Amino acid sequence: MSIARPDPGPDPGAAARSVARTPSGLFPAGPPSRPTYREPHPITGGGVAAGGGAAASWLLLFGLLGTDVSSYAWWTVVAGLLAWATALVLVRYGDRGVATGVAIVTAGGWSIAAAVVAVRWATSGDWPLW
Repeated sequence: MSIARPDPGPDPGAAARSVARTPSGLFPAGPPSRPTYREPHPITGGGVAAGGGAAASWLLLFGLLGTDVSSYAWWTVVAGLLAWATALVLVRYGDRGVATGVAIVTAGGWSIAAAVVAVRWATSGDWPLW
């Protein structure tokens, strides 16, 4: 024979057990606890390519103004300074990808101008910039 037990009613520990466990982070449950910030002007490959192409054209046009090594080098320096000033403005107010392309190609253009000056200096023995 069995003894009948009275109905205990609602479980007093049920409220404490119904709270969800804190996830470990391996499998996040729900939205992040902190806000997610997005870049207003993300750097894209197209932007970098556009900036690089614009800077290459800019340096080419200024380089063609030079009639000898000295004027070519000085025109390249001036064009590069103007391009970098534009890149700084783009970094602050515009597309950072375009600014990156401009800065990379301008540095490459300055390197080419420096190599041309160095080769002329090495072959002639005379500093070509003064």
